[in-house]
Amino acid sequence: MESNVYAELKNQVTENYALVKLEDKVLDLDLEIYDPVNDEVINTNLSEYEGRWVVLFFYPADFTFVCPTELKDLNDKLQEFQSMENVEVIVVSTDTVFSHRGWIKEEHLLKDFQLPMASDRTTIMSRYFGILNEQSWNSERWTFIISPDGYLKMMEIHTEPVGRSSNELVRKLNALKFVTENPWNACVASWNGESSPKLKPSIKIAWQVAENLE
Repeated sequence: MESNVYAELKNQVTENYALVKLEDKVLDLDLEIYDPVNDEVINTNLSEYEGRWVVLFFYPADFTFVCPTELKDLNDKLQEFQSMENVEVIVVSTDTVFSHRGWIKEEHLLKDFQLPMASDRTTIMSRYFGILNEQSWNSERWTFIISPDGYLKMMEIHTEPVGRSSNELVRKLNALKFVTENPWNACVASWNGESSPKLKPSIKIAWQVAENLE
C-alpha cells in the first residue's frame, strides 16, 4: 500500500521533473529491492536507512554493456563500503526485480554480486531526481549520495558510454563524512584521507590559500 507521501509524489512527477536539488531534504521514497544475498524481494523505504549515508547508484539497464562493469567495480569495493560502518550502497534501474535476479545469475561479471538492487519500474524515483530518459525509458547514469539525516549531498552524471569509478565514490564518501564530522573544515581538490591537505574557509585567507593549507 502506498504511503500518502508517495501518492502525492506520483501526482507531482506526471508534470514535473527534478523535484529535488542539492542540499534538499529527500522524500521518503518507497523501494522495491532484490536482495541477491538472501535471494528475496524486500519492500522498504528510504527512512529505514536513517542514520546512514545512502548511495543511490542509478544505471541505464540490466543486460547491457558498461553497466555490469560498473556493478562489478562496486561489488569489488564491498568490504571497503562495509568498513565505513554507516554506508549503504543501492543500485537502481527501471528494470523489474525479476530482471535484476536473472541478470546477475547469467552475467559472469556479476558472479557473487551482493549489493541491493532497487527496481524503479514506475519511474517515480527517476522522475523525482530528474534523470529519466524519455526516449529509452531508462534512468541516466547518475549517482546520488544522501546524508544520514536525509539531505542530498552529492550528484554525479556520466554519459552512457562512460563508466564510473568506485575509487572516486569511496573518496567522495570519505570526504563527505570528514566535513560532516569536522564542521568548518573543507576538503581540497583530490582530497583522499585525513593525511591530505585541508583548510578552514574564511574571508581572511581568500588570497592566501597556499599558506593556510593544513
